[in-house]
Amino acid sequence: AEHRAPARPDATGRRFLIAAFGDPGHAFPAIALGAALHRRGHAVCVQTWKRWRADVEREGVQFAPAPEYSVFPVTGRDLTPYEAAVEATRTTVPLLRDFDPDVVVADILTAVGGLAAGVERRPFATLIPHVLPTSEAGLPPYSIGARLPRSALGRRGWALLQPLLRRGEERGRDELNGARARVGLAPLDYTHNGISRDLALVATFPQLEYPRRDWHPAFKVTGPLLWERPAEPVEAPGGDAPLVLVAPSTSQDPDGRMVAAALDGLAREPVRVLATTNRPGQPLPERVPANAKVVDWLSYGATMPRCATVVCHAGHGTVARALSYGVPVVGAPAAGDMAENAARIAWAGCGVSLPRRMVTPRGIRLAVRRALADGAIRSRAGELAAWAAANDGGTTAAAELERFAARVAPSRAS
Repeated sequence: AEHRAPARPDATGRRFLIAAFGDPGHAFPAIALGAALHRRGHAVCVQTWKRWRADVEREGVQFAPAPEYSVFPVTGRDLTPYEAAVEATRTTVPLLRDFDPDVVVADILTAVGGLAAGVERRPFATLIPHVLPTSEAGLPPYSIGARLPRSALGRRGWALLQPLLRRGEERGRDELNGARARVGLAPLDYTHNGISRDLALVATFPQLEYPRRDWHPAFKVTGPLLWERPAEPVEAPGGDAPLVLVAPSTSQDPDGRMVAAALDGLAREPVRVLATTNRPGQPLPERVPANAKVVDWLSYGATMPRCATVVCHAGHGTVARALSYGVPVVGAPAAGDMAENAARIAWAGCGVSLPRRMVTPRGIRLAVRRALADGAIRSRAGELAAWAAANDGGTTAAAELERFAARVAPSRAS
């Protein structure tokens, strides 16, 4: 997980195809990476869901629509996720032939990118827009929200689960190998075989990565890849009390449970509250305390630097954006990798992890009080902000891809 200074841009210019799953937590880092490569003089095509076409093209990057399918099993669907990926590969191969990339970069949830790259014999890298999800003996299982053990006994306890985790990983390997066979590719004998062993960009803070004994040399921690849609400026409630931003997930909590609990719990606290529903066009809460304001969308980049803490569901993008400005996080995970992210911020000392059952007015009130009062948390968040200021994730990731392309693909200028 060692950070290296970025190299200068490759003067010959390269061609990169970035294939990304369409949820914001995956599409946004892909757009950030594409924009960084474009600024360095490379030709870039981002293949993702059509809802992001205008955003991709606004960055000066070519857009290609991605086949849209679920990466998780869905009851009532005819195709499994890997069967859908096989079908999507057959429609993606023509894009590779047309765009002719030097390197294909596939988001970790986008199996079709790696499959199509294999079919066309193109160099392949993986984009991991969060902490590394692979397991290791002595570490807690990924995504359950458990902290790194502090004793040898704790490490031995988690090690006992390794055979069970290994069986699950082997099943995933075999399922992807089945998809590889259907498109004419040989099987891979290692687990997590959707992650490139030539280059994997781990787009997170190194401070959020647990220490590992077997860190693969092809896995490079770049720092977060941050991007957001343009938004009109939003005025916060008046006054000089600490500003608390409540920023729920764009894909979770459709009933607004977190926002409602935060408005109630912080109504009589000496703070100002700016909450966003992150659901443009939907009705806003009717009852809003005097110290609060609720909007349906806002710019994190314009708002977070003014904040004293951010209450969120601990999606990696929101966590990384807050920490890049030195703002402590109250993470209340809802689904997916959110529990893992909440555990990492608590372990790293830059925020507070709030279990789902504690997303109540009292729970949020106490968590916010702690985030505001704990000088060590504020200091640690400031350290991550200083690291982010000196280590731009887009620049570092683009430089890694340039080095990779120079190593594996002939120069087009030769």
